[in-house]
Amino acid sequence: MDLARTLDLGALLEKKSFFLFGPRATGKSFLIDRTLATKAVVVDLLRSDMLLRLAAAPHLLEGMIDASPQAASRVVVIDEIQKLPSLLDEVHRLIERRNLRFLLTGSSARKLRRGAANLLAGRAWHAELFPLTSVELPTFDLDRYLRFGGLPAVALSPDPAEELHAYVRTYLYEEIQAEGLVRKLPLFSRFLLAAALTNGQMVNFAQVASDSGVPASTVREYYGILEDTLVGFMLRPWTKSQKRQAISTAKFFLFDTGVAHAIAGTESIDRNSDLYGRSFEHFVAMELRAFLSYRRNRLPLSYWRSKHGHEVDFMVGDDTAIEVKATRHIVDRDLRGVKALKEERLVKRFFVVSQDDIETTRDGIACVNWRTFLERLWAGRIV
Repeated sequence: MDLARTLDLGALLEKKSFFLFGPRATGKSFLIDRTLATKAVVVDLLRSDMLLRLAAAPHLLEGMIDASPQAASRVVVIDEIQKLPSLLDEVHRLIERRNLRFLLTGSSARKLRRGAANLLAGRAWHAELFPLTSVELPTFDLDRYLRFGGLPAVALSPDPAEELHAYVRTYLYEEIQAEGLVRKLPLFSRFLLAAALTNGQMVNFAQVASDSGVPASTVREYYGILEDTLVGFMLRPWTKSQKRQAISTAKFFLFDTGVAHAIAGTESIDRNSDLYGRSFEHFVAMELRAFLSYRRNRLPLSYWRSKHGHEVDFMVGDDTAIEVKATRHIVDRDLRGVKALKEERLVKRFFVVSQDDIETTRDGIACVNWRTFLERLWAGRIV
């Protein structure tokens, strides 16, 4: 199936060279093949012969570009750049001397950030590719998405559970073990299970350490690995409230609902369970994160929780508060956290996103069905 992705690589490269990061199997190579294959020189570092030649002699890159039938385009794609960070010095030279545009893709920023790699000092901007969003799937089934997520191979598969199992196994044994990111894979596997079971919740390093039998200092390192390999992200707290003191603990989300369930061993999600509600919140988090990234919107995504337990699931910048409820019927208690934040008189727009089909406004709070909310979000009418 030919999927139309929201991220426009051609439009990005008209402006600047770019690093394009995203977890494995989100479709970076497919998107490149579909949009740039005939318009750019493509250097694939997953090819062992290409990797070995350039590792031994990075200066050969210029000759490879000039010999390509697509050399006239002056656009070069280097796939999986983290496998050869030393090549970035040559990329830097070619940007400066020949004004070439580069798209540098990768599934891990760890080696680049921690290996003193040349990050091109502003000569290349950053973009990300995420799992498929609700607007990118030709037909969108919410319950299927909550259970299996949006990885293209999973979302389009007649057997998504098997695809997810294979993905998680590949991630553990290739992305982690082959990259040498952890010394003891069984310890990391136990940590990853604990992280998946607490997905979307405030991070308690001591509790995760206790549950997984991993030292707390190692747990912190492992969370860093998940962030660097783009398999998860920390949702930072919004702490600008004044009447009610905010907590300063981050939440952690894995990058995909299906991956979270596969790691946790979830077989099914009961519609009336807490797990369903957390999965629905996770889904909205990923939609917001993808929207902000694809639209090049620099507003931070965060959440608010007071020390007395009032909470709003998402804050976009300082102006927009979004509470997510899986209920089919919004009642007054569902607005408790939003009303508490509204009393601060710091935030302009308030939304409660649910599965209730009836749209209402209560005390200046817009209560909107999730489909309507996402349609307006992607149309640029929310942020």
